[in-house]
Amino acid sequence: MTEKMIEGQVAALLNKRELALTVGEADGVTPGMRFVVLNSKGVGIRHPETNELLGDVPVPKTIVKVTRVQGAHLSIARTFRTIPGKPGLADVLMRTNTSFAGTPDRVETLAIDPSKADLVEIDDEDSYVKRGDPVIQTTGDEYDQYA
Repeated sequence: MTEKMIEGQVAALLNKRELALTVGEADGVTPGMRFVVLNSKGVGIRHPETNELLGDVPVPKTIVKVTRVQGAHLSIARTFRTIPGKPGLADVLMRTNTSFAGTPDRVETLAIDPSKADLVEIDDEDSYVKRGDPVIQTTGDEYDQYA
């Protein structure tokens, strides 16, 4: 028997790393739960020969982790993954810790433009996650390679 995953939506963008979700205590949400934020449209998959619509495949945007439950249908979730940097020339040639034109590891943010990733607050138009995007609980690694 398959366990039913908790589903909701993004209620608001709070800052560059935090979202308010429309799921909370009454839905069974607890701190530490992970949710995948999905593209609201998904991708329609058609049969290559008949062009029959086979179904829609959800497209993940990111994965967030619940940090606190604020009410019956409200929780706060945050990005938690680290995006690996790129080694600099010195790292490659000399295998040292000195970086020459390399980029350091950074914590994932919701910003579209990397130059705005240092902003504390973020507007909807500057984020790839939007108010109303669907979220679904994830317990495995089914979305880890995509988002």
